Amino acid sequence: MDLEAVRTFVAVVEAGQFQKAAIDLSVTQQAVSKRIATLERDLCVRLFTRTQRGAELTIDGQAFLPRARELLRVAERALASVHPGSRPLRVDVLNSRGAASGLMRGFHRAHPEIDLDVVMLFEIETAVTAIRSGAIDASFRAVAAPGRPLPEDIESVRVLDEPLQLLTGPAHALAGARSVTVAQLAGHRIWMPGIVPGTEWAAYYDDLVAEFGLTIEATGPNFGSDALLDTIADTPTLATFMGEHTRLIWPAGHGLRRIPVTDPMPVYPHSLLWHRDNPHPALATLRAHLAATVAGHDAAGSWTPDWAAPH
Repeated sequence: MDLEAVRTFVAVVEAGQFQKAAIDLSVTQQAVSKRIATLERDLCVRLFTRTQRGAELTIDGQAFLPRARELLRVAERALASVHPGSRPLRVDVLNSRGAASGLMRGFHRAHPEIDLDVVMLFEIETAVTAIRSGAIDASFRAVAAPGRPLPEDIESVRVLDEPLQLLTGPAHALAGARSVTVAQLAGHRIWMPGIVPGTEWAAYYDDLVAEFGLTIEATGPNFGSDALLDTIADTPTLATFMGEHTRLIWPAGHGLRRIPVTDPMPVYPHSLLWHRDNPHPALATLRAHLAATVAGHDAAGSWTPDWAAPH
């Protein structure tokens, strides 16, 4: 159905005359008459009768009027759902407990007037494709891992260097340490079943292992963070890495320890990705918020892979 014809029909009803409706719509009276005639032909009914007082609705016109107004309301909602500034800002984060989720919660507290849709995509290729298609406005990722250059139309800025921490159970050999150096981790089993080959975080840990000779095991199914914490708490020979900003909750009896890693401090380089032509006004607000509120770390005392995007 031609929405312009439906809009013209409603305008004639509200104006009471074809001529007045033409003025309201900034078109000619002939255009108004033509649109109404086309609509009547499509509906196979007469919508108006012309009288000395103007245009009056027929019984069919009266029946169609509320449906016509609803059609226009639906069309307006459809446009608003995709129009930048009217629809929510759509941002991809890797998981609900990670640093990126925390950054978006902080952004929401600072700008509650901005509608947000937070989604969780898995692979960076999926996120980049969604950015380029307009399905999402931005994504938090580590870029650019080896063999994964970003397309030229994708912009990125490093927004957070997140220190890694060692997570152990109470009986682990390092459980009592206030901090550990990377060298002290050599020979200890670090279990990370969530590492997926081919992802940017897998590339990060591959380089960490190659640089410092660590032992990281990704064996076994990934049953989620709760199962990981249970295993770490009960196994004195296992530890795992967690980002400093990762939110974790465990039973009091687990007695888990979060221990800073130093000399150097491994940091995970979170970057924000977006399409350079994205017009959503809230995207600029998000970028400004991150630039103003996220504190960096001393690069001289930290480690990131050589491929990490510059800060």
